[in-house]
Amino acid sequence: MFRDQTILVTGGTGSWGHELIKQLLQKSPKEIRVLSRNETSQVEMKREFHQDPRLTFLIGDIKEREGLLEAGKGVDYLFHLAALKHVPVCEDQPIEALNTNVIGTQNVIKTAIENNVKKVVYISTDKAANPSNFYGFSKAMGERLIIHANTLKSNTTFVCVRGGNVLGTNGSVIHVFKNQIQNKAEIGITHLEMTRFFLTIEDAIKLLFKATYESRGGEIFVMKMPTCKIIDLAEVLIESSGVQNVKIREQGIRPGEKLHEILFSEYESQSTVYYDKEYFVILPAIKITGLNERYANFQPVTLKNYNSGEDVMTKAEIKAMLIKGGFI
Repeated sequence: MFRDQTILVTGGTGSWGHELIKQLLQKSPKEIRVLSRNETSQVEMKREFHQDPRLTFLIGDIKEREGLLEAGKGVDYLFHLAALKHVPVCEDQPIEALNTNVIGTQNVIKTAIENNVKKVVYISTDKAANPSNFYGFSKAMGERLIIHANTLKSNTTFVCVRGGNVLGTNGSVIHVFKNQIQNKAEIGITHLEMTRFFLTIEDAIKLLFKATYESRGGEIFVMKMPTCKIIDLAEVLIESSGVQNVKIREQGIRPGEKLHEILFSEYESQSTVYYDKEYFVILPAIKITGLNERYANFQPVTLKNYNSGEDVMTKAEIKAMLIKGGFI
């Protein structure tokens, strides 16, 4: 699919983008354009990839449509990763989150259609399912825009991939906890019963490719992800650190935070099917030609919703996951 193709990755210097580009380079593309606002990250990434001639680094912002249109010329595939992702930042600066996560996504859609891009893949989040914070609302709106784009008269198909927390990404709780252990001998946890979905970045990108290859356009592919209690994750990191007498302090849930995340809601479960062992697929409420027919023989889910409070990992399983990801 990607051999001799030109690919644009928005937000390409972030953790998702970094691993995505690493794996894309193994698929013999003609060119990968890395669009982001962070000059320093681009310089570091260029050095890390030994100035691979297939990589083109572009300083740009998805809020600025003209620059995005230029970046999209001649592009075959577009991975839309750029977003404001931190819940407190989006709560404090909702207008900026709206402009980036919603208006920026619409700019990506227009860019793709005008440049006749083959497929756009939008990376979403569990927080878009029954959202309780501005980040989640803005990503949910982005999902709806991406899905609706399949009804427009164009040759471009659009698909969403929804996942949970990816271990080790920028601002990850892993890094926060490890820093607190080493510098404070104390970990701050919002709630002792809080759970989250987790996956290694390598596995997340492999699943992302699968959705890219097999999607028709208009679906939301939902990754099946292991879940764990944050307190168990913290205790595994403490035990593995060798630091003695580390305290755990409960801080209280922050504005917009949920005790348990969900990857699809009770409402969405009515139009969700089992795709395979790794994915669910949420079908849209709007009519997209041929999509319901494509999934007519897939089994509807029997789950009321898909939430992180069920089937949590044991501490031994958490430790194995952290070792696999290279965090302990």
